[in-house]
Amino acid sequence: MPEAVLCSAKSDSQLRVIVDELASTGHPTLLTRLPAERLGCLSPEVVEQIDHDPISETGILGGMQPGRPGTVAIAAAGTSDQRVATEAARTLEFSGVDAEVFVDIGVAGLWRLEARLPELRAADIVIVVAGMDAALVSVMGGLVGAPIIGVPTSVGYGVAEGGSTALNSALASCAQGVAVVNIDNGFGAACAAVRMLSLLGTDRSRS
Repeated sequence: MPEAVLCSAKSDSQLRVIVDELASTGHPTLLTRLPAERLGCLSPEVVEQIDHDPISETGILGGMQPGRPGTVAIAAAGTSDQRVATEAARTLEFSGVDAEVFVDIGVAGLWRLEARLPELRAADIVIVVAGMDAALVSVMGGLVGAPIIGVPTSVGYGVAEGGSTALNSALASCAQGVAVVNIDNGFGAACAAVRMLSLLGTDRSRS
């Protein structure tokens, strides 16, 4: 599993000590929930070693992990879900997993989803990122045979504000066998995919 540090819950001084120590070891580490403005609390020498992505608010320190077998497709319902989708993609990239993100293929424009179905069906695992009513999770469950991991997001307003409606909708999906992680947890969805692909790698090595 990827070595990761959740940065948002730590003070500037705590984060600096932790990241300085990790940088000295050279061990590959993923830094999550790290907005660009918080890089200022780290030493300049360490910042230069971090591959930072402002969209996903992730940083990669010490390089990537070795490649793993299998591919993951990440389907984001709307462009507003891109931060969470990109967090999943970066976590997979760091973990050595090939992943492709498909943005704006939600239920409001099903023809866009239909056009991407061949690529989505070619993946070993599909991560579905959706806010509002998270209907894309159920729709994808009826169209794709691969394991599906739903990620409800906090994108929405009114009754959908904060992601609770999306979470309940994903959990209540009538599509069989869909797994669901916490709200906005692109990292957790990617880690679940890594666990699944580890089994795929074991099966291949035995054959």
